Amino acid sequence: MHETLQTENVPVLVLLVDDEENILKSIQRLLMDEEDIEIRTATSGEEGLALLPELANLGLIVSDQRMPGMTGALFLEKAREINPDASRIILTGYADVTAAVDAINRGGAWRYLAKPWNDVELVRIIREGLERYRIIIENRRLSALVLKQNQELEEWNRNLKDRVLQQTTAVRKKSEELQAALERSRASYLGVIDTLSNLVELRGKRTHQHSSNVAQMAVNAARELGIKDEELETIRIASLLHDIGEIGISERTLLIQPEVMKPEEFREYSQHPVRAQLLLDNIEELRPAAILIRHHHENMDGTGFPDKLSGENIPLGSRIIAFADQIDMAAMMCVDNIAEQSLARACLNVGTILDPELQRVFKKVARYCYFSDSKYSTAAPSGSSHEDATTVELELNTEKLRPGMVISRNLFSGTGLLLLHKGMKLDAGMIESVKRHYTLDPSGTGVYVTVTR
Repeated sequence: MHETLQTENVPVLVLLVDDEENILKSIQRLLMDEEDIEIRTATSGEEGLALLPELANLGLIVSDQRMPGMTGALFLEKAREINPDASRIILTGYADVTAAVDAINRGGAWRYLAKPWNDVELVRIIREGLERYRIIIENRRLSALVLKQNQELEEWNRNLKDRVLQQTTAVRKKSEELQAALERSRASYLGVIDTLSNLVELRGKRTHQHSSNVAQMAVNAARELGIKDEELETIRIASLLHDIGEIGISERTLLIQPEVMKPEEFREYSQHPVRAQLLLDNIEELRPAAILIRHHHENMDGTGFPDKLSGENIPLGSRIIAFADQIDMAAMMCVDNIAEQSLARACLNVGTILDPELQRVFKKVARYCYFSDSKYSTAAPSGSSHEDATTVELELNTEKLRPGMVISRNLFSGTGLLLLHKGMKLDAGMIESVKRHYTLDPSGTGVYVTVTR
């Protein structure tokens, strides 16, 4: 059997077999304008069979039925054994229907045409026969490709288990390394936030604990509103850094209420939210917080700064920070009953400066930020319950700190840097950090914690 493979730039062959030269030339003339076709001819079935083994890419055989020696039906039958892929056409006379049927049954003829034929129909049938051949060859190529790919897949599957185990081990190791790196990165990131917050609070007594108080109230209020995860963390960071743009403004100016500032003083003061955003915008992770900081001095009635936003056009996080900021600023003027007095002072601005929708939430959470140290309360927002347990406050040196203890008062270093916020639960890492800071910058007091008995 002669194997034929169609390739690009190799013309398809058409073999014409007829004992009459004029018929061969007639068909050749019909195919002169057909591209990518080469013609071969034979004047007998025997001659045609002799040519077949030498003809690569033979796509079509056209044979006359009535020829001396070997009939067209017999020739096509033998040709099919040599080249089964080529399409086969038999030419017969009108009265020779039996011969046509014989050619189809024995020789596997694809079509038959009666003489004399229609030229247009003959060219069309030849084209269809060549297309049939191309489809056969393309299917064979695709089948061979699929077989090869299946063999490769079987080989790959034989070693799949080992490879999966190796890859799983490698992925697990990479994941553990990445998780450790992320934890180190997050610890460093949080350290930067606390450092920047401490830098703001070092400016003077007026700002002592202000950022941490605002952050505590804002986060508790956000939780009450159902805010979680990344958005909650963004509010916490923005609260801690909301006044960072005031660095560089004189303490004397900051002690003056904005409404009684001179025009040039207010001009400088009103730019601090923009300066804060520009300062933090260089750190991609802080950009969402920077947006909240930019708008925390916008007023509900549109009279705030820097962009004169009003109502719900002000980001919710900014409105929360603004409410907490007003409460803590008011608390600086209170001597006793701080939570109630500061809240009452702040609520005078509800509807004009502050969002009235937040008033209910802050009435609930403000009292947890302010309490008497001598009458420490372990109450907490969001429905926490202590059942019958008794909690007491203790002042301990750093060597007696244990994981699980809760900081009951904001913890400062000797020079006033905020180390831990009240309410934070100690873990081993925090305890080591506190010991290190107390060694570098000793405090005059121990660490106040609550324990349950």
